[in-house]
Amino acid sequence: KLLVAFAGAALVAAAPAVAQGAGEVGSAVAWRDVPLLDGRMLKAAELNDSAVVVQIWASWCPFCAAQNPYVQKLHEAYSGRGLKVLAFSIDQTEQAAKEYLAKHGYTFNVAMRSSDVDRWFGRNRTLPETYVVDSKGRVAFVHRGEMFPEDIAALSRFATQ
Repeated sequence: KLLVAFAGAALVAAAPAVAQGAGEVGSAVAWRDVPLLDGRMLKAAELNDSAVVVQIWASWCPFCAAQNPYVQKLHEAYSGRGLKVLAFSIDQTEQAAKEYLAKHGYTFNVAMRSSDVDRWFGRNRTLPETYVVDSKGRVAFVHRGEMFPEDIAALSRFATQ
């Protein structure tokens, strides 16, 4: 019994800490630098300077595939106007995510999911999940599941310029 209790305690200690309420409206996001799949580093300072639309997705998710063209349009229209797009792939490999992005010509910022993502937004419950973090570092919007094109376009209201 003692061995089982010790093993359970070790697993809990090894799990990444997730802030209570992470990923809910009003929760704080303390950005850190994010290594992108294209080799660039998206600096925390860049994320703090604008609102950030965050999408958690996977290359094999049909609902993500339906939503991504509209995320790309949002990125193209508002990236220089105080609204950044940052997507986190939950694919098993970086290669799967990179191939998907190349096949579709997507240019929005993409990184692999990490313990930071879990800390900021909690463990995802659905795909896709979409969040907006305002320029003050607070989650201002949460949607779990596929969004309609007009709903993605409406996220432009968070642009700061």
